[in-house]
Amino acid sequence: MRKTGLLHVVLLGVCAVGIATFLSLGLVNSPAFAFTEQQKLVMEVWRIVNRAYLDETFNHQNWWFTREKTLKRPLNSWDDAYEEAQAMLQKLDDPYTRFLPPEQYQSLQTNTSGELLGVGLQIAKDDDNQHLQVIAPIVGSPAERAGVSPKDAIVAINGVSTQSFSLDEAAARMRGPAGTIVTLGIERTGLEPFEVNLTRELINLNPVFSELHSENGHSVGYIRLGQFNGNAVVDIRTALTELEQQNAAGYILDLRNNPGGLLQAGIEIARLWLDDSTIVYTVNRQGILESFDAGPDALTQKPLVLLVNNGTASASEILAGALQDNHRAQLVGETTFGKGLIQSLFDLPHGSGLAVTVAKYETPDHHDINKLGITPDLIVTSEPLTRNQFATSEDEQYQAAVETLEQTLVQPMT
Repeated sequence: MRKTGLLHVVLLGVCAVGIATFLSLGLVNSPAFAFTEQQKLVMEVWRIVNRAYLDETFNHQNWWFTREKTLKRPLNSWDDAYEEAQAMLQKLDDPYTRFLPPEQYQSLQTNTSGELLGVGLQIAKDDDNQHLQVIAPIVGSPAERAGVSPKDAIVAINGVSTQSFSLDEAAARMRGPAGTIVTLGIERTGLEPFEVNLTRELINLNPVFSELHSENGHSVGYIRLGQFNGNAVVDIRTALTELEQQNAAGYILDLRNNPGGLLQAGIEIARLWLDDSTIVYTVNRQGILESFDAGPDALTQKPLVLLVNNGTASASEILAGALQDNHRAQLVGETTFGKGLIQSLFDLPHGSGLAVTVAKYETPDHHDINKLGITPDLIVTSEPLTRNQFATSEDEQYQAAVETLEQTLVQPMT
């Protein structure tokens, strides 16, 4: 069974997935050869990738030859099948297309609901697919409190090099019982390598914080969105409605260190701000464009400024690109992360799963964001901030957003 609309983000091995169910891809057995259950699993992985994978060259691999080699190998156990599936997918050199054994797949699906047991890091692979890279720490998490920052490289977990780890292997090593400690080796540009000790805990993923600020005589609605999980759309709608009732004159939407998540959540939140506009295009390997559009029901037309930084990724970039290209908001901060690939999840036999890169997205003006990011209208750099410093006088990016918003507020409203 396929579940599509996923903008891949690993929350210590947990990615956020958009749920839309399609017919499963069946395997037709040759009458001359009876596959074992383990072989059926591996061949189903091959067939799904063959039909759906974004890169039709399969990383310049002969994908049919890969199939024939796989069929010649004996698979005597489920562990053998899992290893074979993983080895086959490694040929694609795509960290986001990967096989998920039952335990990892169950963990992925369970933790999209609003809780996470771990240290609170969203991770990806760097451009060379060699090292783990921090997208952003979760607000209020052990990782954030320890000062882990976007773009940090995680080079070791408990003293073991991460160079050969998949995203899910790294996530599994960072997970553990609450109260236990994991040690991460960190490399950061301009600093000597260092270690941080993080105590695992249960993290409640409450993605929205909002309040009304008084800034130079203006009532400014400040909304911080931490991630696009299953609660985000309802919580943003509630926050925006309450701030409208409090007569906010304009809004600052803070997407800093928001690693993305559910594609559909990003689209629905864009619809709260946009009228009759294109939000995003998705492009598959045939070059077919699918667009997602806003209707006539935006909750407000009041001025809006977005705060973004290096940790703004995936669904956050969809929202930022939609609002920027439609001239609905100005962006303030730093160039975003640059994650523009879409994965779908497929159910497999024996409780396992498969994540496959099936498309990329483009902004309404057809900008490809992957590995490029979105450039703000006003670039303001900042040192890492603690949670208590956001949206205060110590927050230079926020202050710049206030100034940008005020320039709009002094203009006559139409």
